This record gives sequence, structure tokens and C-alpha cells, in this order.
Amino acid sequence: MDQLEFCPLGYLNEHTDGMALMILNYAQDIDVMFMKKVWAKAKYKALVDGGTNVLYDSVMADRDMYIPDLISGDFDSIKPEVSEFYKTKGVEIVSSPDQNYTDFAKALRLLISKASIKVEIIVVMGAFGGRLDQVFGNIDVLHQARTLTSVPVVLASHCQMCMLLKQGIKHCLKVDTGYEGDWCGLIPIGRPCHHITTTGLKWNLENQGLEFGQLISTSNVLEGNGQVTIETDNDLLWCMEVKMDAK
Repeated sequence: MDQLEFCPLGYLNEHTDGMALMILNYAQDIDVMFMKKVWAKAKYKALVDGGTNVLYDSVMADRDMYIPDLISGDFDSIKPEVSEFYKTKGVEIVSSPDQNYTDFAKALRLLISKASIKVEIIVVMGAFGGRLDQVFGNIDVLHQARTLTSVPVVLASHCQMCMLLKQGIKHCLKVDTGYEGDWCGLIPIGRPCHHITTTGLKWNLENQGLEFGQLISTSNVLEGNGQVTIETDNDLLWCMEVKMDAK
């Protein structure tokens, strides 16, 4: 079995190379201090439609210090004055009217298609707030992404994160940055997982199945040894608590 080592919160470390940041249209999920911290570490910044309003309204007098590289979407949410402000700053603005995909999905495809953008992780903010159907839509984009790129895509906020673990791989997750909270979960969104084995959790699984209507692993706890391993036969959502005041 192939093995993949990854640090889910590594992008918060002082030395981060090759990160792209995307901001979606869920202002209630954006902590401004957290956003500024991640922005400062990102080599490429992309705003998705109404996510442009979120940035514009969040940074206020410092707007000239927070100029993205790309704005995309069908532009049914961005305010005209906000769009005009970033146009005057020379930001690349790409219309993507295709209604078969969400603006997030289209923006991710656009980012991945840019051959000049070499990144090691894509961090997406503003993915957890708002309507439940849209939250599930964002998780669905994680499933789409697994066939588009090998670059990890992480949905992130100041208090939680999630990412998709691909089937047939032993994932070795480094959870020793100091930003990790206590709780974590393994959620079989998409289809059942029949064989999951873990180490490093309070309640480990040994060749265990997870399926809605049967068993899912919520409110699990990190054991505290700095590493979690997860083997799964189907794609599996990993989620965990983030504590920005832990360091």
C-alpha cells in the first residue's frame, strides 16, 4: 500500500512554501485575524465571487495591502463597487458562468489549470458557514478535486478543518504543530468505507466499517503522540479541531 505523509495544519507554521489561498462567500465563517495570518503565508490568492466582498469588507482601511491574484465566478454576488475597486488594481478577473458547477468548483479548476502556479497545498476559507446544502457542495468539491490534482485541498477556519483521505493509501498525519485541538472525526461521505484501520486516536478502528445509518466516527480524540495513521478502502473525510490560541 502506498504511504502519504502530510501535516494538516502545516500551513500555519512559520515557514510555509507553496500555498494557494481561496476565499469563498461565507462571511460568518471568516475570522479576520486568522485570514490575515494565512494570507501572509500564501504565494497565490484567489477570491470566489462573493468571497471578494468578504475580503473587501474585512480589511477596510488596509485594502491596498490585500490584493488578490485572481477573482472568478458567475458574479451574481460580488458588489459592483467591489469589482471596480479590484479592476483598478489590475487583478485578473475571470467570468465562469457555467451553472453545472459551483463557483468554488470552477475556481479550483481554473487555479489547477494555471501551469505557472506551483503549489503544495490549497487552503480554502469560508467553506463551513452558510446553508447546509452549500456546505455539502463544498465537500463534494473535495471529491471532485481528487481526480483533478494530487495537491491536497483543505477546507479551513480558525476553529476546524477537513480534508479528503484517498482510498488505498496509508495516510500518516502529523498532528504536532501545536495548533491541534482535541476532537477529530472520520466521516464516510460519498459511499461506505468497509475497511478502516487507524492508530493515534483514543478510539482506534481495526479493519472497521463506517457507514451512515450504521457507524461513523464523530467526537474522536487525538491520542497526543503527534501522529495519526489511517488506512481506508474508500475516500474518507478527516476533520479536526483547530485552536489558534494554543501557541
